[in-house]
Order: sequence, then C-alpha cells, then structure tokens
Amino acid sequence: MAYSTVGVIFSNVHDENIPELSRHRTMASIPFGGRYRLIDFPLSNMVNSGITTVGIVTKNNYQSLIDHLGSGKDWDLARKDGGIILLPPYSDETDAPYTSRLEALKGITGFLNHRKEDYVVISDCDGVARIDIADIVRSHVANQADITMVYTQTDEVESSYYITLDPDETGRIQGVQINPKLSGKANMYINVMVLNREFLIDLIGNAVTRGLTSFGKDILAKSTDTLRIYGYKFDGYYAGIDSLENYFRHSMELLKKDVRSELFANRDIYTKVRDSAPSKYIDGAVVKDSLISDGCLIEGTVENSILFRGVKVGKGSVVKNSIIMQDTVIESGVELNCVITDKNVVIRDRRHLSGCEELPYFVSKGRMI
Repeated sequence: MAYSTVGVIFSNVHDENIPELSRHRTMASIPFGGRYRLIDFPLSNMVNSGITTVGIVTKNNYQSLIDHLGSGKDWDLARKDGGIILLPPYSDETDAPYTSRLEALKGITGFLNHRKEDYVVISDCDGVARIDIADIVRSHVANQADITMVYTQTDEVESSYYITLDPDETGRIQGVQINPKLSGKANMYINVMVLNREFLIDLIGNAVTRGLTSFGKDILAKSTDTLRIYGYKFDGYYAGIDSLENYFRHSMELLKKDVRSELFANRDIYTKVRDSAPSKYIDGAVVKDSLISDGCLIEGTVENSILFRGVKVGKGSVVKNSIIMQDTVIESGVELNCVITDKNVVIRDRRHLSGCEELPYFVSKGRMI
C-alpha cells in the first residue's frame, strides 16, 4: 500500500443480528462457506492491501476467535512489530465493557496513539466481499477527505439497523440517514470506512467531551456540512450477514460458480489451515451441486448443500439445501431440507427435519436430536 495504514476490525458489533450463531462465539468467528470464518474476509482484504497491523476489537465470547486467529501466521501477520493485536473491551477508565461503537473507539485510543500510520481502515464483520482497501485509501487521499464511507447500491435493505448515503456528483456525502424508509434503489453503507488516524483521535476526544453517545447518529449523520465525508461505491459482490435468513441465503449463493469465482478465484481470502484428510465417498454415495470440505465421510445423498470439515452422512440419509457445520454426525435414514446445524451436532437414525428458505431449521451447537 502506497499509504501507511492500520486496520481496526470490530468483532462483536452485530452479534445481536444472529443470536442463534453468536450465542457461543463472536460475529467475527461465525463459520461461513465450508472452511472460513466471517473475519477472514475483512482481514484478508486488509492484508491484500499491504496492511501489516490490525487491531481486533473484542467484547465477549471471543475464545473461538482467539483459537481461529492464533499467531496470525495464516494471514502473514505473525510479526514482532504489528501483526494481529487483540484489543480488550475495556477502556483505561472503566472496567465495564463498551456499549456502543463510540465507547469502543474511545477504549482503543491508546492503541491508535501508539501507531505511526497516517490512515485507519475500520471494518465490521457482517459483510462478505473481496474489497480493494488500497484503492479506497487512494480515493480518500485524492478527495482530501476526513472520512470515506464505502457503500453498495441495493434495491432492498433487510437489516434492522442500516445507514444510507446521499453522495453528490463528486462523491461527497450530502446526507447520512439512519434506518430511513426506502423506495427504489439505496446507497447502503457496508460498515467499512477510512479516516486519517490523527483526525479520528481528535474526533473521538471531541465527541466524548460533548457527551455524544452514537458514532452514527451523533457524528456521521450530523456532520455532513462540517466534515469532508466522501463515499466510495463498491460494485462487486457483497453479502450482508444480518439475520439467520440472510446467512442461509448468502451461503447458498456460494453454490453459484460466478459468486465463488469473484470471492475466491485468486485464492486471496485466507483462513486457518488445518491438515485434514480428503473426504471419503462410500459406494452408493451421491453428491450434487454441493461444497464438501476436507475430512467428510459420505455414504448417503447430498444435494445443493454445504458441508464443513469432518461431517459424516450415514447410509440412506438425504441432505438437501442445508448447511452442516464441522464434525456433525448424520446417522442412517435421516432426511434434512433447509437445515442449519451448528458444530458437533448428532442427528440420530431416521429423523426428518425440514425448514424453508425464509425460516431454515436451526440446530444449536452440540445438540443431539
């Protein structure tokens, strides 16, 4: 990256959107696509743009996130200076975890003050996309912007909390709306922004002294006249993971070749490497239009589904339109349709479970049915 930039990733901000999957983990460590976690996408985007220091803002349930990230070597971030730095949920002044993004940013001002980079990229973990962060920073510098917000144009927004932007012909944002009523296309902010590091530190300090509580409502929405806020339009594939329904829908989109090609063609979305044996298909097994990870054992039928590592599908079982997470055991004669199982689930012989695309049937971690 031509410009020195440090990354900040919020791992917990959107946990409440998918309580089913974030009950035992952060939003950042929700499994996706057979072998990835959601944090792999923003983290890989930063690494691919030359960022070598990334602060991960944590809050709770982050043991699985720590296990996944390890030393950072799988992202080439195992470094003596920089690399992955876990930032605790507490500020220097209180023992209480943060309750808003603004409080969290105040809590990491020590980290920001100790860095020397000129720019900060802030990203959440609720979006799946391959984004050129370096190009966003170049646009930010060219516009002499205070803040650059990345957005995508969409016909509908399904999230319970969202921000839309009104850019003029130069890209400068004239309005920031929180949860507006929509009709037609909207420019939806995808929770990625670039700021000057020293400007961000001053912005946080000023907000705290004024008693502000919301970064979106009190700062972004009320500062378009006084700050140079610019938009950066992202035209590639973007999946917003803001509900269990959308998690299911966007996961199923990975079965489309064009979506997989855009996200993974250059193999530059990195994740924790596991040395698993190849999957084994017993005589009589049938697999169609599915993603099968390493270490699976398949004796039955799998159609239009995603199987994570170590899944076992018993003889005579039929798995359709489903997402089966790591080390799940499906015994003989089982029928599944539109089902999501979390890790380490056991589904006993001859069980029939079915949901629908709008309401997939979810089985929680470690459960036996």
